[in-house]
Amino acid sequence: MDALERIFGTTKPVIAMLHFPGLPGRPHHDVGAGPGLFAEVVGRDLAVLQEAGVDGLLFCNEADHPYQLKVGPEIPAAMAATIGALRSEITVPFGVNILWDAIASLALARATGGRFIREVLTGVYESDLGMIEPRIGEIAGYRTMIGASDVALFDNVLPEFASAIGSRGVADRAKGAAFLGMDAILISGPAAGIPFEMSKLREAKEAAPTTPVIANTGVRADRIAEIFSVADGAIVGTSLKVDGITWNPVDRDRAMRLMDAVRTVRARPVGG
Repeated sequence: MDALERIFGTTKPVIAMLHFPGLPGRPHHDVGAGPGLFAEVVGRDLAVLQEAGVDGLLFCNEADHPYQLKVGPEIPAAMAATIGALRSEITVPFGVNILWDAIASLALARATGGRFIREVLTGVYESDLGMIEPRIGEIAGYRTMIGASDVALFDNVLPEFASAIGSRGVADRAKGAAFLGMDAILISGPAAGIPFEMSKLREAKEAAPTTPVIANTGVRADRIAEIFSVADGAIVGTSLKVDGITWNPVDRDRAMRLMDAVRTVRARPVGG
């Protein structure tokens, strides 16, 4: 059983984003609102997404742009406190993503019961944020050290706002990620909400056929049949928001429409 079926109990899982408002120390943090704002905003979206029937959730500090390659302790602390406050309301498996700090994400997952992290975990990239050099050997060692070996690693091999250093394409990076033990390979477009290239998704799947490949950006209801003809799962955020704007609340009708489309695709015979 691959990581997706083990975690989510279904094929072709849909993992929905839970975006935090700006966290302490970041430019978009609302100091006057206090920490109660986090549980209010995230809890509202949590209820809508679970009602729609998503298979999993991904807590993320999306509003903390411009993003950091290493965050301070205030970020995972605020996220952990919020997830803890909402824990009794969470009914599906969840993961965490602190942009762009894999070590902080692992610590947060270990503290909250997160089943996976989404990060750039392999390769080297030049990006709008600086050089991304994750050092997977150190990340894997840290995961073992803190007792988080059961936290799955979802590796974004085509990260947003970045391009790979060197001549290795998506296929080679996907092969490398699979060899290095990544539990899933993610394919992204240039930014949140922007579609990826289907050709890149196919390249990754053909190069690493036994490792789940997940569509990571630009997932919409009207594309889900095409995406799931190749992808083993999908992570979706922006298209579920009011007016399709990343920073808005989740729109119930959009979430319902996506999951209706997903159920239709899943009900089709294999090859149908």
